[in-house]
Amino acid sequence: RQKAIVVRGAGVGRRSVCHAMSAAEALAPAKQAIKQQAFYMKKALDQRHLRTALHHAATMIGELRTSALGPKAYYEVYIDVTTELRHLEEFFEAEHERGRPMVELYELVQHAGNVLPRLYLLLAVGRVFLQSKEAAAKVVLEDLVEHCKGVQQPLRGLFLRNYLLQCTRERLPDTGSDYEGEGGTVSDAIKIVLANFGEMAKLWVRMQHQGPAANKEQREKERAELKVVVGGNLHRLASLEGVTLQVYTAEVVQPLLELIVSCKDGLAQEYLLECVCQVFPVAYHTATLPTLLRFLSWLSAAADESAILSLLISRLCALEPADGETEARDVFTPVADHVERRCASLRLLPSLALALALARLALEAYEAHTEYLERALSLASTRLESLGVVTEKRAVAVVQDLLSLPLKRKGGDVLYVLELTEWPRLVSRLPPHQQRPGGSR
Repeated sequence: RQKAIVVRGAGVGRRSVCHAMSAAEALAPAKQAIKQQAFYMKKALDQRHLRTALHHAATMIGELRTSALGPKAYYEVYIDVTTELRHLEEFFEAEHERGRPMVELYELVQHAGNVLPRLYLLLAVGRVFLQSKEAAAKVVLEDLVEHCKGVQQPLRGLFLRNYLLQCTRERLPDTGSDYEGEGGTVSDAIKIVLANFGEMAKLWVRMQHQGPAANKEQREKERAELKVVVGGNLHRLASLEGVTLQVYTAEVVQPLLELIVSCKDGLAQEYLLECVCQVFPVAYHTATLPTLLRFLSWLSAAADESAILSLLISRLCALEPADGETEARDVFTPVADHVERRCASLRLLPSLALALALARLALEAYEAHTEYLERALSLASTRLESLGVVTEKRAVAVVQDLLSLPLKRKGGDVLYVLELTEWPRLVSRLPPHQQRPGGSR
């Protein structure tokens, strides 16, 4: 049985002191300790003293156990650590080329004394273990994802799982990859990325509920800084070659949306759904539109559904007819139906913004269907009906943009807009001196 590695690093010993330090005061000694331990690690690797190298590597990784740093400063420490870990990964690669079984190293690093250093070392070996193909990729990946559950402190857990994503990015059993076949299928790759995404989303949401209520605003700011880390899983999922339209419809969209809605956190739901709208092709949203709209109805009250809908509609504007068809598939009707149902619970400006987005969709994707444009204009008119003449400046600006849109699209053809039943009705909602598109604001 391998002798356990005892980790006694500057990062561990200073933890109680670091709580009292400012982030700036804690960052400099952490970076210095990383530099020092990395030097000793590389020296030991050059001499092929693996146990000594692992000891210094674990001590270096121990700097990531601090609770004194905010996300930006912690990211600096993370980058320094993972950059230095690359030397260790290269050593593992060289050992593999010499014929050393990677499973031996995979078991060896699991004797590190503290959980966080142990898992970073495990991921570093896991990267080469996957590359060696000594075991099926899906088995190794599932084991790595499961091990990462050992870190539940949000900031540490998020960056650990980001390193997991980094180490396995090109080693998933994707369609056409070297790891497909005995290593697994694209279905396995999807499950692994979704599992990592789900755990990261939980950690991200948990940040909001830690610490005193007085620091809520600061925690919210820190969470916003970390959203890209969580969203990286969605970018990786969308980049999988095997995630075709058929696979996305059958295996991705439902479990993905379930994970997002189950967060029950407005900030998380809003950002992650915006990511979904952005990273997957328009054709995927068209094919799964009923499912997406259904899940939007289940969002937390704190999520800005109108912002998500506006982004989705803007993406649908790029919709083109399928091969052999003369016009794009009708997505306007189901989206407009959903918007009309939700408008009653939305404030005035978000409602008008959605009407404007629908008008753009009608003009850009369904120009021949004037009834779609009429419906968008009617939505705005109906929403303003109870107010009489609208005087709020921002609302007036949106209405004028809405009235100008068909004119601009038709090159200023006034006769075109005058033939629209809803256009003069909407004009009447403006004050007399502003009843001209582009008029004084």
